[in-house]
Amino acid sequence: MAAEQQVPLLKKVYYQNCSGCRVEQLKETRRGLPIRELLSIWTVVLCTALPISSLFPFLYFMIRDFHIAKREEDIGYYAGYVGSAFMLGRALTSVAWGMVADRYGRKPVIMIGTIAVVIFNTLFGLSVNFWMALSTRFLLGSLNGLLGPIKAYAAEIFRDEYQALGLSTVSTAWGIGLIIGPALGGFLAQPAEKYPDIFSEDSLFGRFPYFLPCLFISVYAMIVTVACCWLPETLHTHNENKKSREDSYDALEAANGGSNAKEKEQEIEGSEPTSNESLFMNWPLMSSIIVYCVFSLHDMAYTEIFSLWAVSPRIHGGLSYSTDDVGVVLAISGFGLLVSQLTLYPLVERFLGPVMICRIAGVLSIPLLASYPLIAMLSGSSLSVVLNCASVLKNVLSVSIITGLFLLQNSAVDQHQRGTANGISMTAMSLFKAAGPAGGGALFSWAQKRQDSAFFPGDQMVFLILNVVEAIGVLMTFKPFLVQRRR
Repeated sequence: MAAEQQVPLLKKVYYQNCSGCRVEQLKETRRGLPIRELLSIWTVVLCTALPISSLFPFLYFMIRDFHIAKREEDIGYYAGYVGSAFMLGRALTSVAWGMVADRYGRKPVIMIGTIAVVIFNTLFGLSVNFWMALSTRFLLGSLNGLLGPIKAYAAEIFRDEYQALGLSTVSTAWGIGLIIGPALGGFLAQPAEKYPDIFSEDSLFGRFPYFLPCLFISVYAMIVTVACCWLPETLHTHNENKKSREDSYDALEAANGGSNAKEKEQEIEGSEPTSNESLFMNWPLMSSIIVYCVFSLHDMAYTEIFSLWAVSPRIHGGLSYSTDDVGVVLAISGFGLLVSQLTLYPLVERFLGPVMICRIAGVLSIPLLASYPLIAMLSGSSLSVVLNCASVLKNVLSVSIITGLFLLQNSAVDQHQRGTANGISMTAMSLFKAAGPAGGGALFSWAQKRQDSAFFPGDQMVFLILNVVEAIGVLMTFKPFLVQRRR
């Protein structure tokens, strides 16, 4: 008889005019790999990632052409300021954009971010002096607040079994953008010098030698902006807490004769999203954000240092690469990253979990980075092969760490807090990433002046300090610092 009296206690209620409910219904009925959603997220994240690092291969030459640096060794300082401006702007506005996404939806914030890329990335390519370049990058970062909401979106648009793949798509597109962006910058900058048969010195691209890669990315961002009009909104726009509590209480009382209905109601109340202020008391969230910030600082510094190191003269410990050569290396790294993240990462994550992946990838990155000064001693085809292999492996390891931390952050909060939580994450990460290019540029300039030092001369000191930051990040992935949310 007891079995006959059992009824479904907590049946989901969907609201006809709620876009979030429509997405939930679609998730319940749809089976199979969500290809369309994966492609949508991929294109949006790629749009915001491309302009972040596309300037690094030509930034050295851009600063030189502005004639603001008194000595060649000082170019790295000014390059660091321009590279940091984007992240500083984003750090100041990410929480606000996250709150807007939680209040008005993910889609409006995503579209504002892509429109900002169209406008301010174009203006950056037309910069005529250092201060114009600095201000346009700052405004681009301030108005491009979509990365936090798109991570929340990726956690909400997929069924549970595909969430790891969805967040892997975010981090993969992000990593690909940070690699393909510099590749585009390397191939398309200074087109009048590289392709004189197509672009003349008197043309627009001759007078603005760094405009073509920016224009290419802005055109892509315009296409993405139009395509975003068809993105489904995942945020629930109704206030169902009170009604769902009452419905659940009635069902529990009918099934259990009122014996423990009050206790169950309290459990339901406890499962509701808590206030935004409680996010700062959520240690599983905050610990994953702090670890994320440390690795982000390392990755951003590495991204700038790699390009500066590759194009700097051999006499200063670099590789004397052209922007084209850097573009080839980064394009190969991007392809390798794409293949590994879409095929290997979801399988490995299923067996090892995100925390163990972060630890293994961090440990492997340390000896790899330590080998870079030795790679600089090579030449010819051996240099090309070894450098490409090292670059692919380094970027795969870095993005694997970021993907694992994305999973930890989004599993630490409920839906109504994800936009704000990711906004907090973006703010903290942006502050660290703002320090990355500035610190990396200053570190690189300082290292170039100490080539004859007895203690870690030149670029050896650069990669030693990068390894110290990486090691700190690895240590922070262990308990009691990093804690996962209990389900």
